[in-house]
Amino acid sequence: MEESFRFVQSLDSLISNHNPIFNLAGSYLRLPFVEDKEMAIKLCCFPKDPLEDVETWSESVDKVLGCKAGQIAFREFLKSEYSEENILFWLACEEYKKIKTVPEMISSANRIYSEFVQTEAPRQINIDCGTRENITKNISQPTLTSFDTAQKLIYSLMARDCYPRFLKSDIYQGLLRRTDSR
Repeated sequence: MEESFRFVQSLDSLISNHNPIFNLAGSYLRLPFVEDKEMAIKLCCFPKDPLEDVETWSESVDKVLGCKAGQIAFREFLKSEYSEENILFWLACEEYKKIKTVPEMISSANRIYSEFVQTEAPRQINIDCGTRENITKNISQPTLTSFDTAQKLIYSLMARDCYPRFLKSDIYQGLLRRTDSR
């Protein structure tokens, strides 16, 4: 997530009139399609060209989610559709599954629950009441699989509903045009 990105020195030196130029692994890249400064900063912080895999993203939602740059672009798209909570929840679940200690699992499970699952959560995900109730019932004794059912539902929603729109979006089409023009 954000802490894993190497941020470059100064925001001012990177951004100029919605037409930022970034130094990516020694080469400069113009990103005229990026209007969101935060997304532009995130895309600039990869050791290799983040747009190298853009064409493969149209193969499946897994290709998008399996790539940091894809996650960023998809997140920006979901943010524009007011459904950013879906990818944030999915990513939180992926990190949750890597937890090694019980205290960390309890803490992380409670954070995920309060942020995404509980009724009226700030970023409440759209899951059925049975799944929500099951998580609520078991949150006091979480396991590494506590959110699996909800994560699968959200993944399915993104794959079936959001992903096809993402492929048609200005964000993805702009990235595709950028790679085609190189």
